[in-house]
Amino acid sequence: MNNICLFTIPSSLFPLPFFMTWTPLHAQIHRTIRARRLFEHKQRLLVAVSGGQDSLCLIKLLLDLQPKWQWDLGIAHCDHCWREDSQANAHHVENLAKFWETPFYLETANEPINTEATARNWRYQALTKIAQLHNYQYVITGHTASDRAETLLYNLIRGTGADGLQALTWQRPLTDNIRLIRPLLEITRSQTEQFCQEFNLPIWQDSTNQDFKYARNRIRQELLPYLQTNFNPKVELNLAQTAELLQAEVEYLEQAAHKLRQDAMEEKINNHLNHSLRLNRQILKTAPLAIQRRVMRQVLQEILPDAPNFEHIEKLTALITASNRSQTDPFPGGVIAIVQGDYICIHQQR
Repeated sequence: MNNICLFTIPSSLFPLPFFMTWTPLHAQIHRTIRARRLFEHKQRLLVAVSGGQDSLCLIKLLLDLQPKWQWDLGIAHCDHCWREDSQANAHHVENLAKFWETPFYLETANEPINTEATARNWRYQALTKIAQLHNYQYVITGHTASDRAETLLYNLIRGTGADGLQALTWQRPLTDNIRLIRPLLEITRSQTEQFCQEFNLPIWQDSTNQDFKYARNRIRQELLPYLQTNFNPKVELNLAQTAELLQAEVEYLEQAAHKLRQDAMEEKINNHLNHSLRLNRQILKTAPLAIQRRVMRQVLQEILPDAPNFEHIEKLTALITASNRSQTDPFPGGVIAIVQGDYICIHQQR
């Protein structure tokens, strides 16, 4: 826990006047936003600030760039209530927002959230709610290249395809009108730490980052340092670049699979109790295995109650070349697929 007194505010917290020389990090983020067209001038940006080094680096950079871009910035903080100092942490961020004369929004969990996945889902829901209520077009988070590398390793260890390895993309939709943006994906955590030290930003230390019951902390504190020391000192950036390459490839494969699926799929309503889909096997056979698997995953994502796993996708893909009348055992929810001549028929009980 790090209780920081805010009675004396370091002069370095003030946003830089536009005419002053920026640091290399200011210049890099300015170029990234412009080159990737993450957002434009005079738009409303809601910045998620936890109080940690990455989010403080992010909000400081955006405040300093604000005179150039003329954004309307707001600061949002999500209190998960899973640490004893979480309320003090929220007050700390609120005081910074007041000092910066920036609108502040706080969302507090009704009850403590104890898992990483639940916390992440609740946090994005909370940020989306704030953005909707206050007419922000973008939600901005401080995810870095280090987070990208950790996510790649985490998903690789658990088992995943290219989609999991390219997680933490530059942007994605939260709703039809709100987008999530991550401008720091080419910046490492060591760079955000150095930036915060340079400007004497008052970092709030999150004690849960040292708790090794969370797999991500073990990856951050043990696995990545081991890889840096024994294999490659630039492993974080290299893994982040791998994720960047995979992102473009996944996007292409998903588009190709979507087109093939449209060509191959026929939908048929039998009665009020049964809903069936038919996939043309002759059309699917013309595609590479990677595209076939993606078609099957897209189909299963729409009809199964939970995301399909590798076994689900494989047993449906196998029917493309299986003999007539072959069928799968039931998928979750009672869905069954059977080969009928040139078609795979997927029956969903309702």
